[in-house]
This record gives sequence, C-alpha cells and structure tokens, in this order.
Amino acid sequence: MSPILIVGGVAICLLALLVLVFLVIAPPAPRVARDRRLAPGEEHVSALTKITDRATAAIDSATTNRSGGMFSPEALELAGIKTERSGFLILVASATSVMALLGVLLGLANGFWLILAVVFGAATPFLVKFLLSLRTSQRQAKFADQVDDTVQMLAGGLRAGHGLSRTLGAVATEAEEPTSEELARVVNETRLGRNLAEALTNTAQRMKSADFEWVAQAIAINQETGGNLAEVLDQVGRTIRERNQIRRHVKALSAEGRLSAIVLVALPIGVFFFLLVVNPGYVSFFFTNPIGIIALVVAFLLLIIGTVWVSFSVKVKF
Repeated sequence: MSPILIVGGVAICLLALLVLVFLVIAPPAPRVARDRRLAPGEEHVSALTKITDRATAAIDSATTNRSGGMFSPEALELAGIKTERSGFLILVASATSVMALLGVLLGLANGFWLILAVVFGAATPFLVKFLLSLRTSQRQAKFADQVDDTVQMLAGGLRAGHGLSRTLGAVATEAEEPTSEELARVVNETRLGRNLAEALTNTAQRMKSADFEWVAQAIAINQETGGNLAEVLDQVGRTIRERNQIRRHVKALSAEGRLSAIVLVALPIGVFFFLLVVNPGYVSFFFTNPIGIIALVVAFLLLIIGTVWVSFSVKVKF
C-alpha cells in the first residue's frame, strides 16, 4: 500500500478528531448571546442552513410529481418518520457516501476497494428500505396490540355518556403511539367532512389490522341501524382479546423457525464478506474468472429464492 495513502488517511482521521473535540464536544462559549447581538425581529440564517434549504427545495421540486419510489411520503408516514421526504433522501445519500467510503477503506489492503465501494454504496438504499419496512411492520404490530385497549376506552367513553366523536378525540389524546396518531388522523378527517366509518376503515387498511376493521364495521352498522354501541364494542373487544391470545401463542411457537431462517440467510452473506476482507485471494476467483462470476450470480439468485421460500414457510396465517 502506498505511504501517501497511509499518511493521508492518518491526517484525515486526526482532522476529524480535531473537529470532534473543538467543535462538538467542547465548543467555545460565545461572549455575548446571539439574541443580544441581533437586531429585534432579525433571524440569523447560517450558510449551512441556506445550502440545506436549497438542496431540500431542489429535491422537492424534482420529486413533486413522483408519489412512488422507494421512499414515498406514504411509506415514511407509515413508518412513523416525521422528516420530510427531501430531508430523508439527503440522509440516505449521506449514508450511501459514508458506506462507500467505508468500502474504500476496507478494500485498500486487498486491492478490492472499488468493488467494495460500489457494493457498499449500492446496498445502502436497499438496507434503508429494509429498515423502513421493518419499522413499518413493528408500528403496525404495535397498533394491533393496542386495539384491545382502544376498544375498551371507546366503550367506556360511550358508557359514560359522551358522543362518539368526542370519545374518539379523548382516546386519540390519551392513547399511546401509534394509536394516538392514527385516531388523531381520523378525527381531523371527520372534521374536514369525511365519513367516520370510511375514515376508520381507511385506517384499518393502512395499518393492516383486521381487528380494527371489525371495529370500523361495528361503528358503521351502528350508524345505520342504531342500538347500544358500547355493548357491541364490548363483544368486539372480547373477540379481539381471544384472537390476540392465539396470535401470541402462534408467535411463540414459530420463534424458533423465524430465528433459523434469519441465521440461514445471514450466514452465507456474512461468511463471504468476512473472507473478502480477511483473505481476498480465497474469493478472488469469483471476480476474475467467468465461471466464478456465473457461480456468484447463481448463488445470489438462489439466495433470494431461498429467502422468499423460508419467509413463507415460517409465516403462519390464522
């Protein structure tokens, strides 16, 4: 390895440490407060803020007419991410650059720095998408676990003599996330003129909750036929509690299979990258020989097929 690269890398690391110590960990305290140095009504905007605002504005203008994509606003909202789409894309681009630089640093010793940089940089958006899907699934599962308590709170508010709209507003204020956010969305939609049953059904479909869809159907039927909605919600809540018991039992029984699937999928990937970093000559055949390249592509396709197969095998529907 060239001495110039070593010296340059050490210099960059020392400069990063200097910036971390003097600008982040121990920044100098200003002699006079900023609000005292500015004129009344004047707002200080730094150069970095201006650059960031221009970047986000450019991304917003470029993605205004594109609702789909890997990181759509709907996907970010389902995952519970408050950041705007433009800001999130900037974060993804920054993470991609950092991972590509990490690939360069790991590949300097074995000569595969370009391959590792491309692989790490290309894999970062897909990794972020996977983490986004995982966060969405966790949020939907948490919402499903809270449906039982939500139904009890709705029934209790109706039994106390409050109206349905007022009860929904109270539950949206007192419930935990993500139920509070979703019910607040329902309350806002009804205030704008949308039908309550339609708003509840849309929430159930967004969160993929069959239990909450039962609640929406019960409220819709009650609006058409009348009756004691509190008693109906009590019956629905009892059914939901029994379903949750079965769901938790099935989840406990399938835990071993899901863990085995994760290990089987992650093991070949981890071993390959470990050998690529530790002993690159052992796996250089897969990048220098046409047969090795074909074998690598076939292995990648088989890994995808096996991942899909195992995921369907350990997923239990009831």
